[in-house]
Amino acid sequence: MSLPESAPEAIAPGDVAPPSAPSSNDGRNGVVAALAAYILWGFLPLLFRQVEAVGSVMIVAERTLWSLLLLGGILALSGGFGDVRALFADRRRALMTLLSAVLLAGNWLLYVWAVETGQVLEASFGYFINPLVNVAMGMVLLGERQNRLQTVSILIAVVAIGIQAIGLGRVPVIALGLALSFGFYGYFRKTAQLGPASGLFSETVMLAPAAAAYVIFNLMTVGPGIHADPYYMTLLVFTGPATAIPLLLFAFAVRRLRLTTIGMFQYIAPSIQFLLAIFLFGEHLNGLRLVSFALIWLSLAVYSYDSFRRRGQARALA
Repeated sequence: MSLPESAPEAIAPGDVAPPSAPSSNDGRNGVVAALAAYILWGFLPLLFRQVEAVGSVMIVAERTLWSLLLLGGILALSGGFGDVRALFADRRRALMTLLSAVLLAGNWLLYVWAVETGQVLEASFGYFINPLVNVAMGMVLLGERQNRLQTVSILIAVVAIGIQAIGLGRVPVIALGLALSFGFYGYFRKTAQLGPASGLFSETVMLAPAAAAYVIFNLMTVGPGIHADPYYMTLLVFTGPATAIPLLLFAFAVRRLRLTTIGMFQYIAPSIQFLLAIFLFGEHLNGLRLVSFALIWLSLAVYSYDSFRRRGQARALA
């Protein structure tokens, strides 16, 4: 999901809380912001479906450029360019940000293409398995050890992916591609240690030359096309706020809520996409694919239960 395609990294229910306890007003405002962010991410396919005639590559190029302009304005008002300058002065962090930018662009492109080709159901499956992919990446890349329930949840997810493949008649490339690209995006994004707005701005700065080149090439070879159509251009301009606003709401919520609470909201977006795919876009959900979704929900339930159980134990020992 594009939320989660724009967030620095997936937040699991078991993550630790921010150092300061939020006030009741901050808590309420944080809940509203988190709900708004994930609901907006969930309904993002509606926007991309309206501009599907534009083509996925052009949508991502325009989305990059309009996000860059909006985030640039936000950073100019908030004085956030210092973080960006510090990033580009550090070769290692700049390289990590470049890698995260490439992964982000790939995630956006695959997601928009999935919406364009009527495969929102598979895209939602990809974002359902994303938290478990993050856990598996921690095991493989960082040598993290998982307890028995976490291992069980990952094994259930592997079975669910296999059943999804049988139901589709092929490997679920979109689901795996979205989950892996977003998982690795979070991995590299964490290394750069940038805030949400400055981080996404830095990434779009790196993507902007390729995006601008594609738009200019299209204008020179095809003509104005959709750029002369007020309807399509209005929607394409709107992809900038549709990218940045949920991210900023998410950042607002993270500062005011425990990350455990934030983790409870991360399944809202793929759930909305799941419902849109079936009831609005008319995508077919056969028996095997339904079983795969049931298993992935079971896997997430086991994973979430274990996270809250460990959280309770940590509180008891504190």
